[in-house]
Amino acid sequence: MPGRRIVLFANTDWYLYNFRRSLALALRDAGDEVLLISPDGAYGEKLRALGLRWQAVPMDRGSLDPLREAMLLMYLVRVLRRERPDIVHGFTIKCAVYGSLAARLAGVPVRVNAVAGMGYVFISDSLKARMLRPLVRELLRLALGGPGARLVLQNPDDVALFAEAGLVDSARVHLIPGSGVDCSRFLSRPSPVTGRPLRVLLAARLLWDKGLAEYVSAARRLRGEGRAIEFLLAGDSDAGNPAAVPEATVRGWVAEGVLQWLGHVDDMAALFASVDMVVLPSYREGLPKGLIEAAACALPLVTTDVPGCRQVVTDGVDGLLVKARDAEALACAIARLHDDPALAARLGKAARAKALAEFNEQIVIERTMAVYRDVRRAP
Repeated sequence: MPGRRIVLFANTDWYLYNFRRSLALALRDAGDEVLLISPDGAYGEKLRALGLRWQAVPMDRGSLDPLREAMLLMYLVRVLRRERPDIVHGFTIKCAVYGSLAARLAGVPVRVNAVAGMGYVFISDSLKARMLRPLVRELLRLALGGPGARLVLQNPDDVALFAEAGLVDSARVHLIPGSGVDCSRFLSRPSPVTGRPLRVLLAARLLWDKGLAEYVSAARRLRGEGRAIEFLLAGDSDAGNPAAVPEATVRGWVAEGVLQWLGHVDDMAALFASVDMVVLPSYREGLPKGLIEAAACALPLVTTDVPGCRQVVTDGVDGLLVKARDAEALACAIARLHDDPALAARLGKAARAKALAEFNEQIVIERTMAVYRDVRRAP
């Protein structure tokens, strides 16, 4: 159905570039007019360099100022009235709420929202998160309601959670596994290098709920046993998230000799090719992009038995699952693969096969376009 006007709205330009640029390019190549909007950042110009339209919006992810939030909403309404899109597609909870409310006020007929996990408000046990939860639930009901709305979730646990909370009609929910991975770029790694320490990688935003404390504790334990293992950490701090790990804390781990911090890495395919194992001891995910990229590289995976992560890894088949918030279990799983290279190789091979069959980005793009067709056909 070419010739549509589509707005893609995310809370960072980094997210649009790394997670949704393939979708934007596919829509453009199909004849659609695509506008990407997000807060300002360095990746906006990279999107423009690909020939995509991108516009910065005055959004502060961590703001709770009612006046500032009302001004953002009105700004979005003006943008949508000017663009007159057929579809607004929002990513993450805040963009789902604000994008959908603005779309309703601007008379946009179709609202598609992709929520990648439940986010800080629903994961954290902090007082702030608990106080915000009822308000966010009501805003989500308003944003996700109506015949022109569709919700895209990334794992069955979140589908059940939204249904139990009564947030959306289950007939308007679509299950799509993440944003996909380019399996032609993330390839099976070369044969493991012998004669050097095992290289273990955690690649994620520097948030406590990604399991960084457990990763550091596991590293201390295994290094204390005298094992020849290097622990790597890739990712930047996320100052807009209340669960952010202070940079000073990370630098303290580096000074202690527990791990190496690589910061932001542009070429993740090259990084995955240089390591032997990828771990993600997260507390909850939508569907973790880093894990499926590592799977496509045929790396053995160790992650937690929580929503999102267990959709990527089946324990003992294509990786190992451990209990969340359990540093000892994480250390034991890493040690098991360190001691059994044949098992690590078998799990990595199976992970690549699963990535090709279930997480290839072309599958995700085709299913997303099917959601657009579905909602436009609905009465």
